[in-house]
Amino acid sequence: MTFGNRLAGASVLTLVLTAGGAVAQTTTLRIQNHQSPESTSGRVIADFVEDVHTMSGGDIEIEMFYSASVVKSVETFDAAASGILDCDMTNGSYQTGKNPAFQFVADTMGGYDTPLQYQAWVNVGGGREVINSLYNPQGMTFIGAAIGGQESLNSTRPLNGIDDLKDFKFRSPPGMQTEIFASLGASPVVMDFTEIFTALETGIIDGADASSLAVNVGLGIYDIAKHTTFPGFHSMSSDHLACRTDVWEGMPEAHRAIIETAHKAMAMDLMMLTLVENGEALRDLPEQGVTIYDWSAEDRAAFREAAQTAWEDWASKTPEAAEIVQSHRDFIARIGLSEE
Repeated sequence: MTFGNRLAGASVLTLVLTAGGAVAQTTTLRIQNHQSPESTSGRVIADFVEDVHTMSGGDIEIEMFYSASVVKSVETFDAAASGILDCDMTNGSYQTGKNPAFQFVADTMGGYDTPLQYQAWVNVGGGREVINSLYNPQGMTFIGAAIGGQESLNSTRPLNGIDDLKDFKFRSPPGMQTEIFASLGASPVVMDFTEIFTALETGIIDGADASSLAVNVGLGIYDIAKHTTFPGFHSMSSDHLACRTDVWEGMPEAHRAIIETAHKAMAMDLMMLTLVENGEALRDLPEQGVTIYDWSAEDRAAFREAAQTAWEDWASKTPEAAEIVQSHRDFIARIGLSEE
């Protein structure tokens, strides 16, 4: 016998009376991400869904929507908070209009050298707690982060270091990144991701901040732009899993533990796959005439200094932004990336 109890939204918590009289609880979640199913992130998300199903013995079912197929990517967080969905697996950067603090959940811009350092901040450095002080008033609970690695700039001209950024006209996403690069002499141009290839081909831009080395290869960017940075130094965007708080707290503790564990495994898989696929691209690109630039420690430090100057401005915008920026600063100093 089954007794269904619909929570405030799409999630369904069902109590199943077994033959022996025990009560088993099942959970159904509707989650949207902004990744394509065939992408690296899309593939590990599919594994996450399967892992949750298997570990729960079928008691947790996830209906996963790819490529922002229910609502636009920027609307996913609100769709989850309002009950259209249950959870958001997109990116906190879409919510900077609500509060600039979301920028520092999505991408610290020059804050960390590796995805593992960022994950350490989230999981053992107080990040989860400070993020939830931002998310909880929105009716959402942050579950975890998924971050592949540093992104690589691509260019039709050399990018040896900071000096080569002068008058470098490149595609940039909006927000803090444009401010940082402009302060270093570059000329960032905000344009949609889909316009990059044509803009490079026609010479509207000299280069682009698109994605990781491997993703740039998949986009065909290096057919035109024969210069790239690797390892990346500037941007390392992190997607989140965030669920509506009443849905999350209404789930059995065991179900929450399964989802948290499966998501951490997914995050580790994403880091490993990104490492491998970037390595394969690094091996093959020189044969295609692409020059790869590994910026010096001094140039990386100069970029981080410029980034943290921008951090100061963004930290002044709201108390929440100030709190999360300070949390990052403290952790960066703790692990020896700065001398604070």
